[in-house]
Amino acid sequence: MAITLPELPYAKNALEPHISQETLEFHYGKHHATYVDKLGPLIEGTDLQDADLETIVRNSSGGVFNNAAQVWNHTFYWNCLSPNGGGEATGAVAEKINAAFGSFGDFKEEFTASAVGNFGSGWTWLVQKPDGSVAIVNTSNAETPLTGNDQPLLTVDVWEHAYYIDYRNARPKYMDAFWALLNWDFVNANLA
Repeated sequence: MAITLPELPYAKNALEPHISQETLEFHYGKHHATYVDKLGPLIEGTDLQDADLETIVRNSSGGVFNNAAQVWNHTFYWNCLSPNGGGEATGAVAEKINAAFGSFGDFKEEFTASAVGNFGSGWTWLVQKPDGSVAIVNTSNAETPLTGNDQPLLTVDVWEHAYYIDYRNARPKYMDAFWALLNWDFVNANLA
């Protein structure tokens, strides 16, 4: 199975003014595309060359894992955003958030603090634990909950290339933009 760059679920300018077309041209068009371009030759001729992306992520290490996980993480992240997103959580995920954090406001505050404080490059996730509860998890570099027992529900990319063009080093301002775009329909679909 050839690994290809998936289409964005919206136009490159659709997330403005929160995330600029220029950021998407670099983040999606350069960074995400480079992970896809590097992964193909790395799996060619191996037992993973015909595997789907999730199988590659779960069964690889080193450069193969780094590129495959970044392809998967970025694809998941793009779907966490929507030009029609934002607002408070809805549906079943709202109930789980309220049960775990007390209120949406408390969850948003804790998730934002976790993302802002996630040292270096990485990702901040809302995951569903095997017992059905939800939790906030930080990962570094290409690490992803996909390799463990947690079900990823939503993520925010906190590598600097996700926000530097628009917000320079102001990760908290980027997090404000993230909340304005969050696609709760996608998050709820991941809970199903």
